[in-house]
Amino acid sequence: MDIVKALRDLIGDKAVLDAADTATRSAGVWRPDNLQAAALARPASTEEVSKVLAWCHANAVGVVAQGGLTGLVHGADATADQVILSLERMRNIEEINPVQRTATVEAGVTLQALQEAVEEHALMFPLDLGARGTATLGGNAATNAGGNRVIRYGMMRDMVLGLEAVLADGTVVSSLNHLIKNNAGYDLRQLFIGSEGTLGVITRLVLRLREQPSARNMALVGLETFDKVAAFLKHMDHSLGGTLSAFEAMWQSFYQLVTSPPANGKPPIAQDYPFYVLVESQGADRELDTQRFNNAMEAAYENGLIVDAAISQSESDCEAFWSLRDDVEQVLHHGFPIIFDISLPIGEMEAYTTNLKTSLAETIGEHNLYIFGHLGDGNLHVNVAVKAEDYQRLRPVVEQLVYAPLAAFQGSVSAEHGIGLEKKPYLDVSRSANELALMRSLKQALDPGNILNPGKVV
Repeated sequence: MDIVKALRDLIGDKAVLDAADTATRSAGVWRPDNLQAAALARPASTEEVSKVLAWCHANAVGVVAQGGLTGLVHGADATADQVILSLERMRNIEEINPVQRTATVEAGVTLQALQEAVEEHALMFPLDLGARGTATLGGNAATNAGGNRVIRYGMMRDMVLGLEAVLADGTVVSSLNHLIKNNAGYDLRQLFIGSEGTLGVITRLVLRLREQPSARNMALVGLETFDKVAAFLKHMDHSLGGTLSAFEAMWQSFYQLVTSPPANGKPPIAQDYPFYVLVESQGADRELDTQRFNNAMEAAYENGLIVDAAISQSESDCEAFWSLRDDVEQVLHHGFPIIFDISLPIGEMEAYTTNLKTSLAETIGEHNLYIFGHLGDGNLHVNVAVKAEDYQRLRPVVEQLVYAPLAAFQGSVSAEHGIGLEKKPYLDVSRSANELALMRSLKQALDPGNILNPGKVV
Protein backbone atom coordinates (compact mmCIF):
# COMPACT_ATOMS: atom_id res chain seq x y z
CA MET A 1 0.00 0.00 0.00
CA ASP A 2 1.50 3.29 -1.16
CA ILE A 3 0.30 5.71 1.51
CA VAL A 4 2.10 8.73 0.08
CA LYS A 5 0.64 8.28 -3.41
CA ALA A 6 -2.87 7.70 -2.07
CA LEU A 7 -2.78 10.86 0.05
CA ARG A 8 -1.25 12.93 -2.75
CA ASP A 9 -4.09 11.82 -5.01
CA LEU A 10 -6.50 13.18 -2.38
CA ILE A 11 -4.99 16.54 -1.43
CA GLY A 12 -2.15 17.25 -3.89
CA ASP A 13 1.50 16.37 -4.33
CA LYS A 14 2.92 19.36 -2.43
CA ALA A 15 0.60 18.76 0.51
CA VAL A 16 2.13 15.38 1.40
CA LEU A 17 5.70 14.66 2.49
CA ASP A 18 7.18 11.20 2.25
CA ALA A 19 9.05 9.46 5.08
CA ALA A 20 12.43 10.87 4.07
CA ASP A 21 11.25 14.49 3.98
CA THR A 22 9.32 14.02 7.20
CA ALA A 23 12.50 12.81 8.90
CA THR A 24 14.18 16.18 8.24
CA ARG A 25 11.72 17.93 10.57
CA SER A 26 12.27 18.51 14.29
CA ALA A 27 10.04 16.60 16.68
CA GLY A 28 9.53 19.71 18.81
CA VAL A 29 11.08 22.65 20.60
CA TRP A 30 12.04 20.51 23.62
CA ARG A 31 13.16 17.49 21.57
CA PRO A 32 16.58 16.59 20.14
CA ASP A 33 15.14 14.09 17.64
CA ASN A 34 13.28 14.37 14.34
CA LEU A 35 9.85 13.21 13.21
CA GLN A 36 9.15 9.76 11.86
CA ALA A 37 6.08 8.66 9.93
CA ALA A 38 5.09 6.93 6.72
CA ALA A 39 3.83 10.30 5.45
CA LEU A 40 3.07 13.81 6.66
CA ALA A 41 -0.16 15.26 5.29
CA ARG A 42 -0.71 19.03 5.31
CA PRO A 43 -4.37 19.63 4.46
CA ALA A 44 -5.47 23.20 3.74
CA SER A 45 -9.13 22.87 4.76
CA THR A 46 -11.57 20.89 6.85
CA GLU A 47 -12.68 19.10 3.70
CA GLU A 48 -9.13 17.92 3.03
CA VAL A 49 -8.76 16.77 6.64
CA SER A 50 -11.95 14.78 6.14
CA LYS A 51 -10.57 13.14 3.00
CA VAL A 52 -7.34 12.12 4.73
CA LEU A 53 -9.13 10.66 7.76
CA ALA A 54 -11.71 8.83 5.66
CA TRP A 55 -8.94 7.15 3.66
CA CYS A 56 -6.91 6.28 6.76
CA HIS A 57 -10.03 4.88 8.46
CA ALA A 58 -10.86 2.72 5.46
CA ASN A 59 -7.30 1.43 5.29
CA ALA A 60 -6.68 1.04 9.06
CA VAL A 61 -3.80 3.53 9.07
CA GLY A 62 -3.06 5.37 12.32
CA VAL A 63 -3.18 9.19 12.28
CA VAL A 64 -1.42 11.58 14.66
CA ALA A 65 -2.59 15.19 14.52
CA GLN A 66 0.11 17.80 15.17
CA GLY A 67 0.04 21.50 15.97
CA GLY A 68 3.05 23.52 17.09
CA LEU A 69 4.87 20.57 18.73
CA THR A 70 5.37 22.40 22.02
CA GLY A 71 4.03 19.57 24.20
CA LEU A 72 6.04 17.77 26.84
CA VAL A 73 4.30 14.40 27.19
CA HIS A 74 4.96 12.75 23.78
CA GLY A 75 1.32 13.28 22.89
CA ALA A 76 2.06 13.91 19.21
CA ASP A 77 4.58 11.13 18.60
CA ALA A 78 4.04 8.99 15.51
CA THR A 79 5.55 5.69 14.43
CA ALA A 80 7.04 4.77 11.07
CA ASP A 81 3.81 3.19 9.82
CA GLN A 82 1.50 6.06 10.77
CA VAL A 83 0.44 9.32 9.11
CA ILE A 84 1.13 12.69 10.69
CA LEU A 85 -1.66 15.17 10.02
CA SER A 86 -0.24 18.67 10.42
CA LEU A 87 -2.54 21.69 10.63
CA GLU A 88 0.27 24.07 9.61
CA ARG A 89 -1.47 25.24 6.42
CA MET A 90 -4.72 26.06 8.21
CA ARG A 91 -3.72 29.45 9.62
CA ASN A 92 -6.62 31.72 8.68
CA ILE A 93 -8.20 34.06 11.19
CA GLU A 94 -11.59 33.98 9.53
CA GLU A 95 -13.44 36.59 11.58
CA ILE A 96 -13.04 38.88 14.55
CA ASN A 97 -16.44 40.07 15.78
CA PRO A 98 -15.96 43.06 18.10
CA VAL A 99 -19.66 43.20 19.01
CA GLN A 100 -20.08 39.53 19.97
CA ARG A 101 -16.43 39.53 21.12
CA THR A 102 -15.57 36.30 19.32
CA ALA A 103 -12.89 35.15 16.92
CA THR A 104 -13.36 32.35 14.39
CA VAL A 105 -10.04 30.73 13.49
CA GLU A 106 -8.56 27.70 11.82
CA ALA A 107 -6.77 25.30 14.10
CA GLY A 108 -3.27 26.07 12.82
CA VAL A 109 -3.33 29.73 13.88
CA THR A 110 -0.69 30.40 16.53
CA LEU A 111 -1.68 31.80 19.89
CA GLN A 112 0.48 34.89 19.39
CA ALA A 113 -1.00 35.61 15.96
CA LEU A 114 -4.50 35.75 17.44
CA GLN A 115 -3.35 37.82 20.43
CA GLU A 116 -1.85 40.41 18.09
CA ALA A 117 -4.82 40.43 15.71
CA VAL A 118 -7.43 41.10 18.38
CA GLU A 119 -5.37 43.91 19.92
CA GLU A 120 -6.28 46.02 16.89
CA HIS A 121 -9.90 45.84 18.07
CA ALA A 122 -9.03 46.75 21.68
CA LEU A 123 -9.77 43.15 22.63
CA MET A 124 -7.69 40.34 24.11
CA PHE A 125 -7.57 36.57 23.98
CA PRO A 126 -6.55 35.85 27.56
CA LEU A 127 -4.80 32.49 27.17
CA ASP A 128 -1.08 33.09 27.49
CA LEU A 129 1.95 30.83 27.81
CA GLY A 130 5.65 30.93 27.06
CA ALA A 131 5.32 29.04 23.75
CA ARG A 132 2.79 31.55 22.40
CA GLY A 133 4.71 32.11 19.17
CA THR A 134 4.71 28.43 18.22
CA ALA A 135 1.76 26.78 19.98
CA THR A 136 -1.38 26.54 17.83
CA LEU A 137 -4.93 27.19 18.94
CA GLY A 138 -6.04 23.75 17.80
CA GLY A 139 -3.30 22.22 19.93
CA ASN A 140 -4.21 24.50 22.83
CA ALA A 141 -7.78 23.20 22.65
CA ALA A 142 -6.80 19.56 22.13
CA THR A 143 -4.67 19.67 25.29
CA ASN A 144 -6.89 22.13 27.23
CA ALA A 145 -3.99 24.50 27.75
CA GLY A 146 -3.84 26.60 30.90
CA GLY A 147 -1.01 29.08 31.07
CA ASN A 148 -0.41 32.20 33.09
CA ARG A 149 -3.86 33.68 33.73
CA VAL A 150 -6.09 30.72 34.60
CA ILE A 151 -6.80 32.23 38.02
CA ARG A 152 -8.88 34.94 36.32
CA TYR A 153 -9.95 33.62 32.92
CA GLY A 154 -9.93 29.84 33.27
CA MET A 155 -8.44 27.13 31.07
CA MET A 156 -8.72 26.92 27.28
CA ARG A 157 -11.94 24.99 27.87
CA ASP A 158 -13.49 28.19 29.24
CA MET A 159 -12.52 30.19 26.15
CA VAL A 160 -13.89 27.92 23.41
CA LEU A 161 -17.50 28.71 22.51
CA GLY A 162 -17.70 26.37 19.54
CA LEU A 163 -15.58 24.21 17.30
CA GLU A 164 -15.48 22.07 14.21
CA ALA A 165 -13.94 18.62 14.35
CA VAL A 166 -13.48 15.70 12.01
CA LEU A 167 -14.18 12.22 13.34
CA ALA A 168 -12.10 9.14 12.61
CA ASP A 169 -14.20 8.12 9.60
CA GLY A 170 -14.08 11.60 8.03
CA THR A 171 -17.44 12.81 9.35
CA VAL A 172 -17.37 16.57 9.96
CA VAL A 173 -19.05 17.76 13.15
CA SER A 174 -19.49 21.51 12.84
CA SER A 175 -20.63 23.13 16.07
CA LEU A 176 -19.38 26.68 15.57
CA ASN A 177 -21.47 28.20 18.33
CA HIS A 178 -20.97 31.93 19.05
CA LEU A 179 -23.14 32.05 22.16
CA ILE A 180 -21.90 32.16 25.72
CA LYS A 181 -25.10 30.49 26.90
CA ASN A 182 -26.36 27.54 24.86
CA ASN A 183 -27.92 24.64 26.74
CA ALA A 184 -29.42 22.92 23.68
CA GLY A 185 -28.45 19.34 24.42
CA TYR A 186 -25.05 17.81 25.02
CA ASP A 187 -22.07 20.16 24.89
CA LEU A 188 -20.23 18.33 22.12
CA ARG A 189 -17.21 20.65 22.05
CA GLN A 190 -16.15 19.28 25.44
CA LEU A 191 -15.64 15.83 23.90
CA PHE A 192 -12.74 17.17 21.87
CA ILE A 193 -11.24 19.77 24.21
CA GLY A 194 -8.51 18.02 26.19
CA SER A 195 -8.87 14.75 24.27
CA GLU A 196 -5.39 15.12 22.68
CA GLY A 197 -6.59 14.17 19.21
CA THR A 198 -7.83 10.74 20.28
CA LEU A 199 -11.54 11.39 19.60
CA GLY A 200 -11.41 13.73 16.61
CA VAL A 201 -9.28 16.35 14.89
CA ILE A 202 -10.19 19.96 15.69
CA THR A 203 -10.09 22.08 12.52
CA ARG A 204 -11.81 25.38 13.41
CA LEU A 205 -12.72 27.20 16.61
CA VAL A 206 -14.92 30.01 17.85
CA LEU A 207 -13.10 31.68 20.74
CA ARG A 208 -14.36 34.08 23.37
CA LEU A 209 -12.55 37.40 23.53
CA ARG A 210 -12.35 39.91 26.38
CA GLU A 211 -11.95 43.66 26.55
CA GLN A 212 -8.31 44.70 26.45
CA PRO A 213 -7.19 45.89 29.90
CA SER A 214 -5.89 49.46 29.85
CA ALA A 215 -3.92 49.20 33.08
CA ARG A 216 -1.49 46.66 34.44
CA ASN A 217 0.34 46.53 37.74
CA MET A 218 2.87 43.92 38.81
CA ALA A 219 5.22 43.12 41.64
CA LEU A 220 7.88 40.54 42.31
CA VAL A 221 7.79 39.64 45.99
CA GLY A 222 9.97 37.75 48.45
CA LEU A 223 8.35 35.68 51.23
CA GLU A 224 9.70 33.77 54.22
CA THR A 225 7.30 30.83 54.50
CA PHE A 226 4.83 28.94 52.33
CA ASP A 227 2.01 29.77 54.74
CA LYS A 228 2.62 33.42 53.91
CA VAL A 229 2.54 32.63 50.17
CA ALA A 230 -0.97 31.19 50.59
CA ALA A 231 -2.02 34.09 52.82
CA PHE A 232 -0.62 36.62 50.34
CA LEU A 233 -2.69 35.03 47.54
CA LYS A 234 -5.87 35.35 49.58
CA HIS A 235 -5.00 38.92 50.60
CA MET A 236 -4.30 40.11 47.05
CA ASP A 237 -7.32 38.38 45.54
CA HIS A 238 -9.58 39.99 48.14
CA SER A 239 -7.94 43.42 48.00
CA LEU A 240 -7.84 43.77 44.21
CA GLY A 241 -11.58 43.35 43.73
CA GLY A 242 -11.52 40.81 40.90
CA THR A 243 -8.57 42.28 38.94
CA LEU A 244 -5.97 39.71 40.04
CA SER A 245 -4.84 38.11 36.77
CA ALA A 246 -1.72 36.11 37.66
CA PHE A 247 -0.10 34.69 40.78
CA GLU A 248 3.08 32.88 39.81
CA ALA A 249 5.26 31.25 42.47
CA MET A 250 8.96 30.45 42.25
CA TRP A 251 10.87 28.41 44.79
CA GLN A 252 14.29 29.87 45.66
CA SER A 253 16.33 27.51 43.47
CA PHE A 254 14.38 28.49 40.34
CA TYR A 255 14.56 32.22 41.11
CA GLN A 256 18.31 31.97 41.61
CA LEU A 257 18.59 30.00 38.35
CA VAL A 258 16.85 32.64 36.19
CA THR A 259 18.60 35.61 37.84
CA SER A 260 22.19 34.31 37.69
CA PRO A 261 24.55 33.82 34.71
CA PRO A 262 24.30 32.35 32.14
CA ALA A 263 20.70 33.61 32.37
CA ASN A 264 20.23 37.18 31.15
CA GLY A 265 17.82 38.08 33.95
CA LYS A 266 18.88 40.32 36.80
CA PRO A 267 17.43 39.89 40.32
CA PRO A 268 14.89 42.68 41.04
CA ILE A 269 15.13 41.69 44.71
CA ALA A 270 17.64 39.66 46.72
CA GLN A 271 18.10 35.95 46.06
CA ASP A 272 17.92 35.01 49.76
CA TYR A 273 14.22 34.25 50.25
CA PRO A 274 12.71 30.75 50.25
CA PHE A 275 9.76 31.79 48.05
CA TYR A 276 9.03 34.38 45.38
CA VAL A 277 5.76 35.45 43.82
CA LEU A 278 5.05 37.36 40.64
CA VAL A 279 1.65 39.00 41.08
CA GLU A 280 -0.25 40.82 38.33
CA SER A 281 -3.42 42.91 38.25
CA GLN A 282 -5.20 44.00 35.07
CA GLY A 283 -7.78 46.77 35.13
CA ALA A 284 -9.38 49.68 33.30
CA ASP A 285 -8.34 52.79 35.27
CA ARG A 286 -4.59 53.28 35.55
CA GLU A 287 -4.69 55.78 38.41
CA LEU A 288 -7.27 54.02 40.56
CA ASP A 289 -5.97 50.52 39.82
CA THR A 290 -2.40 51.54 40.63
CA GLN A 291 -3.52 53.12 43.90
CA ARG A 292 -5.46 50.00 44.83
CA PHE A 293 -2.54 47.73 43.91
CA ASN A 294 -0.06 49.81 45.90
CA ASN A 295 -2.41 49.92 48.89
CA ALA A 296 -2.74 46.13 48.79
CA MET A 297 1.03 45.71 48.61
CA GLU A 298 1.58 48.15 51.46
CA ALA A 299 -0.93 46.30 53.64
CA ALA A 300 0.76 42.97 52.83
CA TYR A 301 4.10 44.38 53.96
CA GLU A 302 2.69 45.95 57.13
CA ASN A 303 0.96 42.68 58.04
CA GLY A 304 4.19 40.73 57.66
CA LEU A 305 3.08 38.67 54.65
CA ILE A 306 5.98 39.82 52.48
CA VAL A 307 9.52 40.90 53.34
CA ASP A 308 10.68 42.45 50.06
CA ALA A 309 9.17 43.58 46.78
CA ALA A 310 9.93 45.25 43.47
CA ILE A 311 6.87 47.03 42.08
CA SER A 312 6.51 47.81 38.39
CA GLN A 313 6.75 51.43 37.32
CA SER A 314 6.30 50.82 33.60
CA GLU A 315 5.32 48.27 30.99
CA SER A 316 8.98 47.44 30.49
CA ASP A 317 9.18 46.49 34.17
CA CYS A 318 6.22 44.16 33.70
CA GLU A 319 7.83 42.52 30.70
CA ALA A 320 11.09 42.11 32.62
CA PHE A 321 9.27 40.39 35.50
CA TRP A 322 7.51 38.00 33.11
CA SER A 323 10.76 37.27 31.29
CA LEU A 324 12.16 35.81 34.51
CA ARG A 325 9.20 33.50 35.01
CA ASP A 326 9.20 32.45 31.34
CA ASP A 327 12.92 31.66 31.17
CA VAL A 328 12.34 27.98 31.85
CA GLU A 329 15.00 26.88 29.35
CA GLN A 330 17.60 27.70 32.01
CA VAL A 331 16.89 24.29 33.55
CA LEU A 332 18.78 22.81 30.59
CA HIS A 333 22.04 24.35 31.80
CA HIS A 334 22.30 22.48 35.09
CA GLY A 335 21.67 18.84 34.25
CA PHE A 336 19.27 16.87 32.07
CA PRO A 337 15.73 17.82 33.20
CA ILE A 338 12.85 15.46 33.91
CA ILE A 339 9.86 17.76 33.62
CA PHE A 340 6.55 17.41 35.47
CA ASP A 341 3.31 19.34 35.40
CA ILE A 342 1.14 18.56 38.41
CA SER A 343 -1.81 20.02 40.28
CA LEU A 344 -2.43 20.11 44.03
CA PRO A 345 -4.71 21.80 46.54
CA ILE A 346 -2.76 24.87 47.68
CA GLY A 347 -2.96 23.75 51.30
CA GLU A 348 -1.14 20.51 50.43
CA MET A 349 1.73 22.01 48.42
CA GLU A 350 4.20 22.58 51.22
CA ALA A 351 3.90 19.05 52.59
CA TYR A 352 4.13 17.53 49.12
CA THR A 353 7.16 19.54 48.00
CA THR A 354 8.97 19.06 51.31
CA ASN A 355 8.42 15.30 51.16
CA LEU A 356 9.50 15.23 47.52
CA LYS A 357 12.73 17.06 48.27
CA THR A 358 13.55 14.52 50.99
CA SER A 359 12.63 11.44 48.95
CA LEU A 360 14.66 12.60 45.93
CA ALA A 361 17.74 13.20 48.07
CA GLU A 362 17.43 9.82 49.76
CA THR A 363 16.66 7.84 46.59
CA ILE A 364 18.62 9.30 43.68
CA GLY A 365 21.35 11.35 45.34
CA GLU A 366 22.85 14.21 43.34
CA HIS A 367 20.30 16.29 41.39
CA ASN A 368 18.87 19.79 41.03
CA LEU A 369 15.23 20.47 41.91
CA TYR A 370 13.45 23.50 40.44
CA ILE A 371 9.83 24.23 41.36
CA PHE A 372 7.70 27.04 39.97
CA GLY A 373 4.22 27.43 38.58
CA HIS A 374 0.78 28.98 38.42
CA LEU A 375 0.23 28.60 42.15
CA GLY A 376 -2.95 30.66 42.12
CA ASP A 377 -4.73 27.85 40.26
CA GLY A 378 -2.93 24.98 42.00
CA ASN A 379 -0.51 24.14 39.18
CA LEU A 380 3.16 23.43 39.90
CA HIS A 381 5.93 22.67 37.43
CA VAL A 382 8.48 20.33 38.99
CA ASN A 383 11.83 19.93 37.24
CA VAL A 384 14.34 17.34 38.42
CA ALA A 385 17.67 17.77 36.65
CA VAL A 386 20.06 14.79 36.71
CA LYS A 387 23.29 13.91 34.95
CA ALA A 388 22.75 13.08 31.28
CA GLU A 389 24.31 9.65 31.70
CA ASP A 390 21.88 8.84 34.54
CA TYR A 391 18.72 10.06 32.78
CA GLN A 392 17.37 6.79 31.38
CA ARG A 393 18.07 4.89 34.59
CA LEU A 394 16.63 7.51 36.93
CA ARG A 395 13.63 8.70 34.96
CA PRO A 396 11.20 5.90 36.05
CA VAL A 397 12.44 6.22 39.63
CA VAL A 398 11.82 9.97 39.66
CA GLU A 399 8.41 9.57 38.01
CA GLN A 400 7.33 7.23 40.77
CA LEU A 401 8.55 9.64 43.45
CA VAL A 402 6.69 12.57 41.86
CA TYR A 403 3.44 10.88 40.83
CA ALA A 404 2.69 8.22 43.44
CA PRO A 405 2.24 10.60 46.42
CA LEU A 406 -0.29 12.75 44.53
CA ALA A 407 -3.14 10.35 45.26
CA ALA A 408 -2.87 10.95 49.01
CA PHE A 409 -2.92 14.71 48.42
CA GLN A 410 -5.87 14.54 45.98
CA GLY A 411 -3.62 15.91 43.26
CA SER A 412 -3.42 15.39 39.51
CA VAL A 413 -0.58 14.00 37.41
CA SER A 414 -1.43 16.56 34.73
CA ALA A 415 -2.45 20.14 35.34
CA GLU A 416 -2.29 21.43 31.77
CA HIS A 417 0.08 19.47 29.52
CA GLY A 418 -2.09 16.41 28.96
CA ILE A 419 -1.34 12.68 29.26
CA GLY A 420 0.13 11.57 25.93
CA LEU A 421 2.36 8.54 26.30
CA GLU A 422 4.43 9.82 29.18
CA LYS A 423 1.75 9.98 31.87
CA LYS A 424 -0.44 7.14 30.66
CA PRO A 425 0.95 4.60 33.17
CA TYR A 426 0.07 6.98 36.02
CA LEU A 427 -3.41 8.09 34.93
CA ASP A 428 -5.01 5.89 37.59
CA VAL A 429 -3.34 8.04 40.27
CA SER A 430 -5.84 10.77 39.39
CA ARG A 431 -8.76 8.88 37.81
CA SER A 432 -10.94 6.10 39.19
CA ALA A 433 -11.53 2.76 37.49
CA ASN A 434 -15.06 3.85 36.51
CA GLU A 435 -13.78 7.09 35.00
CA LEU A 436 -11.18 5.22 32.97
CA ALA A 437 -13.81 2.74 31.78
CA LEU A 438 -16.02 5.59 30.58
CA MET A 439 -13.07 7.18 28.75
CA ARG A 440 -12.46 3.89 26.95
CA SER A 441 -16.16 3.66 26.04
CA LEU A 442 -16.04 7.14 24.48
CA LYS A 443 -12.93 6.19 22.54
CA GLN A 444 -14.57 3.00 21.26
CA ALA A 445 -17.73 4.85 20.24
CA LEU A 446 -16.01 7.65 18.32
CA ASP A 447 -12.98 5.77 17.01
CA PRO A 448 -13.78 2.06 16.86
CA GLY A 449 -10.84 1.40 14.54
CA ASN A 450 -8.43 3.10 16.98
CA ILE A 451 -6.75 5.14 14.25
CA LEU A 452 -6.71 8.54 16.03
CA ASN A 453 -3.49 9.06 17.98
CA PRO A 454 -3.47 5.36 18.86
CA GLY A 455 -1.98 4.35 22.18
CA LYS A 456 -2.23 7.79 23.76
CA VAL A 457 -4.16 8.76 26.93
CA VAL A 458 -6.18 5.52 27.40
